[in-house]
Amino acid sequence: MLLATLFGAIALFLAAVGIYGVLAYQVAQRRKEIGIRLALGSDGGRIFGLIVTEGVALLGLGIAAGLAGAFGIRQAMAAQLYGVQPMDPVVLAVVTVVLGAVALAACAVPARRAARIDPLVALTE
Repeated sequence: MLLATLFGAIALFLAAVGIYGVLAYQVAQRRKEIGIRLALGSDGGRIFGLIVTEGVALLGLGIAAGLAGAFGIRQAMAAQLYGVQPMDPVVLAVVTVVLGAVALAACAVPARRAARIDPLVALTE
């Protein structure tokens, strides 16, 4: 049980790092666009919301794929589980909520960085 918990924690950490990396790369690639948006009057809150919305869209796709995968391998996992059904709704809900919270925290860092971009610096680079 301890080993499975450790692997789960490592997988959760890697998922958070992956989401952060993808969004940080997107922010870096769209630096000029974000600078233009800010120069034209958009505020930091809207930019923050834009980046977090993109992260939530990725999160939704990932959760949907994960639930479809869990449904697909439920028979194979039934022999590996003890005291829990393969499609236990409480376990699936808790995992979804925890993964969602970690993913939102991972989205907030690049979104905050994007909201604080100086338009003059972004447009002159």
